Amino acid sequence: MVKIAIAGGSGNVAQEIIDVLVATKKHEILLLSRKDAPAGSTDQGITWIKANYDDSKQLAQTLQGVHTVLSFVAEQEDPSSPVQKCLIDAAIQAGVKRFAPSEWSSSGLDHLSWYAYKGETRRYLQELNKDKNVLQYTLFQPGLFLNYFTSPYESSKHVHLMELPIDFNNRRALVLDGADDDRITLTTVQDLANVVARAIDFEGEWPVVSGIKGADMSIGQVIALGEKIRGASFEIEKLKADELESGTWKTSWVPKLDHPSIPTEQVEMFSRIIAAGFWLATSAKAYLCSDEWNRLLPDSKFTQPEEFLSEAWRGKP
Repeated sequence: MVKIAIAGGSGNVAQEIIDVLVATKKHEILLLSRKDAPAGSTDQGITWIKANYDDSKQLAQTLQGVHTVLSFVAEQEDPSSPVQKCLIDAAIQAGVKRFAPSEWSSSGLDHLSWYAYKGETRRYLQELNKDKNVLQYTLFQPGLFLNYFTSPYESSKHVHLMELPIDFNNRRALVLDGADDDRITLTTVQDLANVVARAIDFEGEWPVVSGIKGADMSIGQVIALGEKIRGASFEIEKLKADELESGTWKTSWVPKLDHPSIPTEQVEMFSRIIAAGFWLATSAKAYLCSDEWNRLLPDSKFTQPEEFLSEAWRGKP
């Protein structure tokens, strides 16, 4: 049993992982939040703590006795990543053994401007450890969640589903011209959560890069699988890279990014930015991840796309 602190623990991916950690009944969990605990938040095994991410000394007191910190902090509004830097400094002061920064997605960050803070956090951790290992850390990278392809039908307890440029529901896709052979890693959020829970118990040293690979598929294979499962050809619209880069691309539809963190009046703008960034990043292999935890946990079973999506879409119109 160890004490685990989870920063940004009210987010949907964090909640999936917390559920698995709580179910193990092995660990004491501190949920750090800027907000007061909501009414009725008395889950057994979880202690909600209101945290001040502007004061590393105060935060270090909160982290006394903590073995592992998992961060799910999103800092899109500030690429300099001040919250995570404060959290890292506090973790070092408190003698925390392991730290996982807010990653939980792609391996590369090219064209993913909203992830700039992740790049700065990576740089900060690398710089801190350049002369000696002051904080063991790892970057959990599962690629793209397979669950997103079941939108609008839920396929996990907490993950907020959004439309993707490959839209199984409406049997259509916006595809970068020439991207059919580009590959992405697809992993269910359930598999990610199970790996993280086992990583907490792992007695060896964490690798710096923690790739988790459900399956690798080319864009062409994903669309072909969608057509097989949905029983009809997809309507494909091709996109040009230069138009994606300039923001001048035009299509008959745009995948809607209706995330709770995005103000309603900004949804259309961010939907276009993220759709363009997704395809450019895919072309740059940003969503192709490694398989460190597949090799470290050879007995783990990973859900395969055809099995998962066939079941998710069974009986759906």
